[in-house]
Amino acid sequence: MTAHPGETPGTVGTDTPQDAVSPPEAGAEGPAHADAPEAPGAAEPPGRAAGAGEPAAEAAASEDHPGDVSDTEDGAPGDGDAASATGDAPAEVSAEGPDADADAESAGSTDSEAAPTDGPDSEAAPAPELSEAQAELAAQRELRERIEQRKAAKVAPIAAGTGLSGKAADLLAAVRAVESGEKAGSQFFDSPAPAPAPQRPAPAAAQPRRSPAAAPTPRATSPEALEAVRSVLVEGGAPEALARAAVGALGEQAAELLRADPWQLLGVPGVRPEQADGFARALLGADCGPDDGRRTAALVGWVLERAALQGHTALDADTVRAALAERAVGDPDAAVRDAVEEGVALIFQEGGDLEPDETEAADGEADGAGLAEDAEPDREPVQVLLGLDRYALAEESLADGLARLVNACEKAADWSEAAASAPGPSAAELIRTAAAAGLVAHSGGEAARAEPAALIAAARGLGLRALGATHSEDGRRRLAAATGDPDTAVTLAGLLSGAQGPGRDEDGALALDLLVVLDAPQLDVESAAVLVEALADGARLVLSGDPGVLGSAGAGRVFADVLASHACPQVVSRTPDPGPIGELVSGIGIGELHQVDAPGKEVVIVPVRDAGEAVHRTVQLVADSVPRAFSIPAGETQVITVGHGGAAGTRALNEALKQRLNPGPGRFGGFDPGDRVVHVPAPGRTVPGVVRSADAEGLRLDCGGVPVVVPQERVESSVRHGWALSAHQAAGMRWPVAVVVLPGDAAQGLSRPWVYTAFGRGERHLSVVHGVDQALAHAVARVPAQERTTRLRSLLEALPTPDAAS
Repeated sequence: MTAHPGETPGTVGTDTPQDAVSPPEAGAEGPAHADAPEAPGAAEPPGRAAGAGEPAAEAAASEDHPGDVSDTEDGAPGDGDAASATGDAPAEVSAEGPDADADAESAGSTDSEAAPTDGPDSEAAPAPELSEAQAELAAQRELRERIEQRKAAKVAPIAAGTGLSGKAADLLAAVRAVESGEKAGSQFFDSPAPAPAPQRPAPAAAQPRRSPAAAPTPRATSPEALEAVRSVLVEGGAPEALARAAVGALGEQAAELLRADPWQLLGVPGVRPEQADGFARALLGADCGPDDGRRTAALVGWVLERAALQGHTALDADTVRAALAERAVGDPDAAVRDAVEEGVALIFQEGGDLEPDETEAADGEADGAGLAEDAEPDREPVQVLLGLDRYALAEESLADGLARLVNACEKAADWSEAAASAPGPSAAELIRTAAAAGLVAHSGGEAARAEPAALIAAARGLGLRALGATHSEDGRRRLAAATGDPDTAVTLAGLLSGAQGPGRDEDGALALDLLVVLDAPQLDVESAAVLVEALADGARLVLSGDPGVLGSAGAGRVFADVLASHACPQVVSRTPDPGPIGELVSGIGIGELHQVDAPGKEVVIVPVRDAGEAVHRTVQLVADSVPRAFSIPAGETQVITVGHGGAAGTRALNEALKQRLNPGPGRFGGFDPGDRVVHVPAPGRTVPGVVRSADAEGLRLDCGGVPVVVPQERVESSVRHGWALSAHQAAGMRWPVAVVVLPGDAAQGLSRPWVYTAFGRGERHLSVVHGVDQALAHAVARVPAQERTTRLRSLLEALPTPDAAS
């Protein structure tokens, strides 16, 4: 092996057992093994694909269960060489499990490897009256008109959030209700109501923090709705276990919707198009076909939803058409046009802007990619994008909100004295920059987190309401330690929900003058839109993070787009991460895998030949070698691996580690007191904890000193063992020791951001269980982050600068 960091392979300390340190012969492991489905209620797929030659179960026999969506992080957002957004979903149909919620690792096998799904015999769709080019241009004109109408309706930025869903939509509704005076803030933040006021609700700042914490529960579903859905599912050959998920995705009228449009089943997590086709054929018989408008519209939405799980907020129209063609859609152009007309997707153009007269003069025979060339040879090519309205409106709202912060901030503040007393030059530069700008981007490694802490302390010293928000509870504790004041740090989720932080002012905005968001690469576009809309005019926002780590679990790349657009001042930290681990990770960030000097055995390589040996060595390191060599208990060591499935994935590692560290029968739904777990209260959020007990209310966890009760019906979908995590789940957190497991079948899932993130999770010691030979160095040098298709950068670049606006 070349360019491997650390000490002699396999050595941890002089007192390490011989079988833990003897370097075995190098060898490569075979391909990844797909685990058997785990989710209860998963059953045979509902019927056959419409017209397909094989049952849907056979068409995807190698897929993992839908809780994982992908066995490796090869397809995870922000990772390298991800599978296409048109990839197949899991073959088993059931509610999503915590693995999918934790890091949205979705891709599955690409559609190009599977046979197209043929529908039942039917007449070919009539030729469309409009050509593809004319239809796209007409849709673009209509979209521009709608946007202009929204802008003209009010002087303020475009009203956004109407396309948001789930928690983001609830939070936005809460903000607007408080702003309008319709409801008191306490009605949304589960706190005692303040004294009533004649006109406005009382400030929410006095709300007490909630403790113990309770896991959010889904909205109550009526038994009648569940029974009605079960009846339709059974009639169509689908598993009854899908009923609750179907009601959750489609609402109380799910039964009526599914009967009228069976392809709405694609809106249920984990359902594949082949399964929806079989369900539709069972309900509709000969009345359905591959070009049925209901089918093509559902497929467009499904493709875009799959892309969102990859981090995209939009897709190139050609990519969508290709995905539809692979699904046996006879006329992908007409299908895309119909989906836009039905409001399933919005259409945008990037890179150029056709004038109305040019739009009408465009050649009707031109394809979508050639519009710009036909309009004017020297003009920048136009890229036609399709996107879901929830992400389109979130990006528009976020761009307008960021521009509002840039333009509304008071620039005359004098923070020179605070900057002069800063602990370092980078901290001083950040303080001076934040004093003169409403929006600042700050980038740096782990050691650079001290600079936002210094900014927060300086701002509070000037009497400003300053706060830092992190991605995780672990990050919150580290920030509080850096500032020396626990009241200066919250989690982003806690801030938005009102459970943490100062609450809202009398106008419904967050009662803050300065907000620093650490771990900014983990910020998805919907959360960012809600956050920015909650900031008052004149407030300052600093986005701080390490641009080298994996991106957000949700759609978008907010931090990267802000940096690339140059929409605000940027401060790049000059503070290097210390020690051998810091040196190793810094080299990875620039594409180099150095061999670093580690006199204290801070970095160790443990070569393995196959996945079985990787699991054995990992358990030995966590249970024996590391505690003996470094006096660090096993509970402070975190194992990180590439994916959930396979012979050395998180499930296999967690099973082996539980047997060694906390054996038991799993009497609480598979868990025992003392088990390390991760709780996933919402998609993209991973909260480590320890099982304490269980009772009629649910599973009781201790999550970093905060009691959490997970209702019984949510345990299976939101709690899993946590001795071993994926890199996406571990992002934003650090442990004294990290053991990174790289079995032979992990090679295809490696990328520079993945390695950078995983190797940077250890503070004092890093062990690398290495079985991928040269694939590690290759990934660091040549496999960059997966590019995400988003519109935020272009929206920010199109906004007027403060100088131009004045």
